[in-house]
Amino acid sequence: MKFGVITFPGSNCDQDMIGVLRDEMGQKVESIWHKETDLKGSDFIVLPGGFSYGDYLRSGAIARFSPIMEEVINHAKKGGYVLGICNGFQILLESGLLEGSLLHNNNQKFICKNIWLKPSSISAPISKGLNREKSYKIPIAHGEGRFYAPKDIVNKIQDHDGIIFKYCNESGTINEEANPNGSLLNIAGICNQKKNVFGMMPHPERAASESLANEDGKDLFNSLLNNCQ
Repeated sequence: MKFGVITFPGSNCDQDMIGVLRDEMGQKVESIWHKETDLKGSDFIVLPGGFSYGDYLRSGAIARFSPIMEEVINHAKKGGYVLGICNGFQILLESGLLEGSLLHNNNQKFICKNIWLKPSSISAPISKGLNREKSYKIPIAHGEGRFYAPKDIVNKIQDHDGIIFKYCNESGTINEEANPNGSLLNIAGICNQKKNVFGMMPHPERAASESLANEDGKDLFNSLLNNCQ
């Protein structure tokens, strides 16, 4: 599979993502600048974390209008795979490829720490290959990560098994104490109904190397590689 990683002005996780996909997972990777209009034959597009356009207006609000995003949206509408991590998740919501909003954390502070994730969706490629009894230690780093959506949207996401991850504690319990930002239903990531667009706030690319003493994120990438056709 060939991956394309988009770099926006202010992206700071693009090289981390490229390094993991290329060096740890052994995949072909193209680096794509936001002003380009060619996905370079990529099968799977990644919108990485960072602070695109300095998070001016709202996180992801300006990046949604970058020239490359028209191609990303067309790619997704044709069934192509797209993953947004942190700021990338925010861009996917702004572009309408996913539904809902990411609001300021409930403590109104930027949060940077390791948290625990529980796989939720049994049908989404990024989570279906994971151990449902395991809690995955993955870092977060965001100021606007509190997922919210109206009840009808939440019901629709639940109906199509679209909640891919929930925040939990180390033992796997999903409760308020394990929720780092106040996200509705402890939601840490969602996907669309077609199961080809995924957005999540935690950073698996920061937990996918022996040199970082954490390889839990590799399991998420392996799940994608094994279940994306």
